[in-house]
Amino acid sequence: MTQSTHNQQNIERMLQTIGARSADELFAPLGSQRMAEAKFDLPPAADQINLAREIRELAGRNRPAGGRISFLGAGSYDHYTPPAVDALAGQSAFVTAYTPYQAEASQGSLQAFFEYQSLVCDLTGMDVANSSLYEGGSALAEALLMAMDITGKDKVILPANVHPEYRQVVATYLQHRPNDLLALEAPDGRVNPTKLEEAINGETAAVVIQQPNFFGCVEPLSQIAETVRKHPKTLLIVVADPISLGLLTRPGQLGVDIVVGEGQSLGMPMGLGGPYLGFLACRQEYLRRIPGRLVGQTVDADGRRAFCLTLQTREQHIRRERAASNVCTNEGLLAIRAAVYLSIMGKQGIRQVADLCFQKAQYLHRRIAELDAFETPFGQPVFKEFVVRCRKAGVEKVLAAAKEHDILAGVPLGRWYPNLTDCLLVAVTEKRTRDEMNRFVEVLSTL
Repeated sequence: MTQSTHNQQNIERMLQTIGARSADELFAPLGSQRMAEAKFDLPPAADQINLAREIRELAGRNRPAGGRISFLGAGSYDHYTPPAVDALAGQSAFVTAYTPYQAEASQGSLQAFFEYQSLVCDLTGMDVANSSLYEGGSALAEALLMAMDITGKDKVILPANVHPEYRQVVATYLQHRPNDLLALEAPDGRVNPTKLEEAINGETAAVVIQQPNFFGCVEPLSQIAETVRKHPKTLLIVVADPISLGLLTRPGQLGVDIVVGEGQSLGMPMGLGGPYLGFLACRQEYLRRIPGRLVGQTVDADGRRAFCLTLQTREQHIRRERAASNVCTNEGLLAIRAAVYLSIMGKQGIRQVADLCFQKAQYLHRRIAELDAFETPFGQPVFKEFVVRCRKAGVEKVLAAAKEHDILAGVPLGRWYPNLTDCLLVAVTEKRTRDEMNRFVEVLSTL
């Protein structure tokens, strides 16, 4: 909105009301030195043409991943988004971060959220999904709060191969309530079901499995689910890559209790890390424990189909101590983008994208493993991402050499794992061509 500055008459009225003769007298308690420091040495105002030119020059310093050959991943992927997603989700009626406070007056938005929930349930094989959370990390944290409240227990098994930043978010969410986070090690890249069974006891509220995990390895989820089912009072939470569900067995078919994940792959740009979309789906029996907003279908007074927000368990609606969560805003626009993307792609399209990611990742994985100076330390099945160890050249040298050829080689793992300082996490999406992958291998072969 346009800024309207105060005129002299308004200033005098405000000063009179608070009992000050001038603005200087009002701010006198701050001291003259602080007042002098508060004065900004700003250049003269720029006209619109020059301002636009300066902003373009500043923006031109950025090199977007879309303009390079990107093998970046670790939760943010360079997938293709059909233009129709921007066209449909970009309609002015949808462009808001909020579910309206008079939600039932916005039947179009509510129907779009309802369709999103239905699509997430179909994708994951679960019974109920909410209409979005902030992003993947907070979705996992909300799922753990949910599991701890359902079971009345505080112990959580959170393997070391779950996204490290998700684990940091979980630690932040749980820091002010009793908790026992067990970081189960996965030295071979995947969770060992035998070690997992040894770690579960009567105090375990939940087991978290990322599928595929942070290193890109496909976990033996069926075997893990059988292990957890031996402990009926322990919930199994899966952090799923939504694209992988085009190929892998849906978690709901394996008896998983809660499925969460990052929806960025479903029609959202990488965007320097946001805004993103957290999704959460669960079994019907946990319906009243699910955080965030739920859109339901009903009929109005005239018998017509209508949509409404239902079972609202936010602290704004019920007693704080009984609330399922304190999620305030949501990722409504991004949920609509995901719904549009999933509707356009359909089951066959998602399967095709997943298959392309898988096949291309296998090709690059094999080519890099053939190089003497590199190895792939985790020989487990991978989906679209894998770890590469730089045996001779350092990670920074590899990144710099690739950058000279307009290639973003991957994400250094040393920032999270001290034992993997010589490793990169390399991701391959359906956008990467064989020529691009061969160029990457050629660069690596010179090191």
